[in-house]
Amino acid sequence: MRRLVALPLSKSFQMAYQSIRVRFFRSLVTTTSLVLAVAFLTFTQAGNDITEGLLISQDPAFLQILSKIGYDVSPDAPSINSSPKQRWIVFLSLLVCVVGIINAQLMSVTERFREIGTLKCLGALDRFIVRIFVIEATMQGLAGGVVGALLGTLVALTASIFRFGSAAVSVMPWTDLGATIFYAVCTGTGLSLLGVLYPAIIASRMLPVEAMRVEQ
Repeated sequence: MRRLVALPLSKSFQMAYQSIRVRFFRSLVTTTSLVLAVAFLTFTQAGNDITEGLLISQDPAFLQILSKIGYDVSPDAPSINSSPKQRWIVFLSLLVCVVGIINAQLMSVTERFREIGTLKCLGALDRFIVRIFVIEATMQGLAGGVVGALLGTLVALTASIFRFGSAAVSVMPWTDLGATIFYAVCTGTGLSLLGVLYPAIIASRMLPVEAMRVEQ
């Protein structure tokens, strides 16, 4: 006999929210992992945006400091992001972000096989189980992405002010920093969904007896 339990989307949101509340500390660990990964990515990219803004300003004091710390300030390199070194750093930060987020979501799903088995025994459809995990991952991704992006940007701004002085605030590329925050939040949310989707689909297709038998 086929399972015919199909709950509305509002109920899925409610269950996902209740699951996060009940498993608050575990969810906090997962979200903290997202925060750290996104913060590292944002810090790297925001640092590039700030440095490029200083380079574009052509202020001799800023150019001298940039030259001392190893940046190419010659006319042939008008953009900081054009440096292979900077592209490599951004790539590594993105890789750290991917690994951290996917690992956190994989652990979040695999440790809940018994819960999935219980839902399937009660008649929950596979797509309903996947939907709950997707909603949870979206909530965690948005929360972790926003906090991580703001934290990374704040650290980058603070480090730049200490390095270049308060005068650097006048040439900060605020539009580019805003775009970096937006893309970092989207990246954190998207990778959170990517990390949870595959294990959630696999877990939802498990037979109830197999899911209940998994050791925690």
